[in-house]
Amino acid sequence: SGGIVIRKNIDRRIVVKGELLVGYIRGDDSRNLNDSVKLNRNLHFRSPIYELSGQVEFNFLPYETGNSLYPFTPFVFAGISLFRFNPQAEANSGEWVALQPLVTEGQGTTSFQDRKKYALTQFSIPMGGGFKIAVNKTFNIILEYGIRKTFTDYLDDVSTTYTGGNLLVSDVANEMSDRSLDGTKAIGEQRGNSKNNDWYTFTGI
Repeated sequence: SGGIVIRKNIDRRIVVKGELLVGYIRGDDSRNLNDSVKLNRNLHFRSPIYELSGQVEFNFLPYETGNSLYPFTPFVFAGISLFRFNPQAEANSGEWVALQPLVTEGQGTTSFQDRKKYALTQFSIPMGGGFKIAVNKTFNIILEYGIRKTFTDYLDDVSTTYTGGNLLVSDVANEMSDRSLDGTKAIGEQRGNSKNNDWYTFTGI
């Protein structure tokens, strides 16, 4: 991950900042050797994360760049973010395909009218903390770790149950919906856990 941060010190305790960050997430059930259920599920994904956020920091200690009396402090922050993601998976043909248009869990189809098609641009709530050191008047070192609470369970395109096949928009959609190693799954069998929305994190220096 990486990005650009613009920070304004209001005083020695309060800071406002804007961030434009780009990250990359991925997951692969085939690497999960400790969970046979997920190993047999055999799903995988990758997705970029593009995030624009506004945040407020609070310094636990007085902090001022270039002032030897206030050279360091731990801090916490919170704010609001607008982010975009696009989960993809590799088809048997070797091509990486976008999963959201394939409605792999039947989202928006007549067979699953209670499942809405998820948006690829959404809001999240960033929160976290870090540590900053003022080396001199023009140079600071800031370590930061932040988690993002989202309002979607589809960062990985996995949330509810299998469709049972033959209900989706294409053969590729059916392939991406059910890749299980131990046989085709029946409609209604658990594919994900819709009770918990997804989170993502950024760590930076």
